[in-house]
Amino acid sequence: MSDPSEPIRDKALYPPLTPSSTGLRGRCPRCGEGRLFSGFLQVAPRCANCGLDYAFSDAGDGPAVFVMLIVGFIVAFLALYVEFTFQPPFWLHALLWIPLVVGLALAMLRPLKGLMIAIQYKHKAEEGQLEQG
Repeated sequence: MSDPSEPIRDKALYPPLTPSSTGLRGRCPRCGEGRLFSGFLQVAPRCANCGLDYAFSDAGDGPAVFVMLIVGFIVAFLALYVEFTFQPPFWLHALLWIPLVVGLALAMLRPLKGLMIAIQYKHKAEEGQLEQG
């Protein structure tokens, strides 16, 4: 009998899946069926469908950087357009852009984190190691 704490060793072959098809939907990068996240941004320990151990995943600050760049570009463009076209008071700018920034950031963070993890899986990226010798 095997130890239940050991990862499941599945010998099945899985077709290659694109990182965008799995990561953006928050699915397992190997089988495309299991859930990648156990919470809003908490990565699950392993895939419930194929048993892939997600210990390799380390998205770090990458998704947050991309979210800041994309959301910042969108909101800055819209804020400048509204300012030069309508010249509203500053309180209206705050009323418009703060909820938009928060909403876009929350909507984009999880899919981009899933995408970065799926890209790591596809390219077999892992933490760098120095060779001793």
